[in-house]
Amino acid sequence: MSKNPLHIMWISHFPVEWLDPCPPDLAGMPKGHPTTWQRVLWGELREDARYRFHMVTLNKQAPRNLSWTDGNTTFYVLKTRGGLRAPSYFWYDTWLIRRLVHRVRPDLVHAWGAERGAGLVASRLDVPYLVTVQGLMSWYVQAIPSGMHHRLAAFVERQVFGRAPLVTTESRFACDFIRRIAPALRIEQIEHAPAWLFHRLPRRPMIDPARFLYVGTLDQRKGLDTLLHALDRMNLARPWELAVTGSPEHPYAQALKLEISSATWNRIRFLGNLTASAVAEEFSRALMLIFPTRADTSPNAVKEAAVAGVPVIGAHVGGIPDYITDGKNGLLVEPGDPDSLAHAIRAALDHPRFSQGEVDEENLVHVRDYLSPRTMATRFSALYDEYAQASVRPV
Repeated sequence: MSKNPLHIMWISHFPVEWLDPCPPDLAGMPKGHPTTWQRVLWGELREDARYRFHMVTLNKQAPRNLSWTDGNTTFYVLKTRGGLRAPSYFWYDTWLIRRLVHRVRPDLVHAWGAERGAGLVASRLDVPYLVTVQGLMSWYVQAIPSGMHHRLAAFVERQVFGRAPLVTTESRFACDFIRRIAPALRIEQIEHAPAWLFHRLPRRPMIDPARFLYVGTLDQRKGLDTLLHALDRMNLARPWELAVTGSPEHPYAQALKLEISSATWNRIRFLGNLTASAVAEEFSRALMLIFPTRADTSPNAVKEAAVAGVPVIGAHVGGIPDYITDGKNGLLVEPGDPDSLAHAIRAALDHPRFSQGEVDEENLVHVRDYLSPRTMATRFSALYDEYAQASVRPV
């Protein structure tokens, strides 16, 4: 390996809450997806002298092009014009980022996701690159009703799979699914780890009333409707409450309000949009996480709960069975089935450990090792270092 640091360009989306302190020109900008898995990896590698990182994001709300350096990392916010990215098939993004590539001359480009064009752009830059799958759009459009935006994202994703020299993804399910689409593609399974905050979280579960927790967007894919219908028909004798991330004014929440009883609705506590530390506090207090999704490649909330020692009642879909072992740290149910979910909730409340907000200790040790930030960093470092070898780079 060369003694010179390896220059790695990330094409990604880093929100302003990553930045401490936040540059004044970005203060007050709307928050985007927290992309916590990217921040976890960067946190593990930001002090590593083998690397120099160049984080690139495009933003139409930025006042102008901005850049600044923090340790071994330089951040670039490239101002864009609205309405040009997807309609140009991301050639507009390519033009902006290619100019930066000519200045920085990275050894490797790491494209985070295909759905926003990062993987497609990376394929056009004449630089060695790899792509990390963040959401498996090709599966989502098969599993649930999808609009034009998601169908376009799935089309772009398949183009990326046909071009990329290397794709990383998380769960065994995702690896198998992508191999069926692109049998010749090199795929590496690398789990995106929850932050150390969740691994070291003190637990103070609320047992009376039983505090159930739902963490996820308010939409049909995540299955909040399944959960509310399950609770509505259970008529539990013991006191309970349900904490839900998001707002009660969300159109999806308002539609569900019309479908369930007022007795159930009045037990819901909407939490708004939470920071990572606030989510961790909710995991500390929750008796169990209920995650009835219809389609998820590798949901971060399930991983965070698993390493925090929170029992999880989750749908048997995607990567969830990789993190939840039935009877050890939770229960698995069929997606979209309120009766199955209601049965599982009752079983968890009768379980000697789950009813106390506890999980099997041996299983917890295994899950924490499997979903360790250090493991994630070691796996990505090994791929990065392939590109630093003087002889042959992956093609």
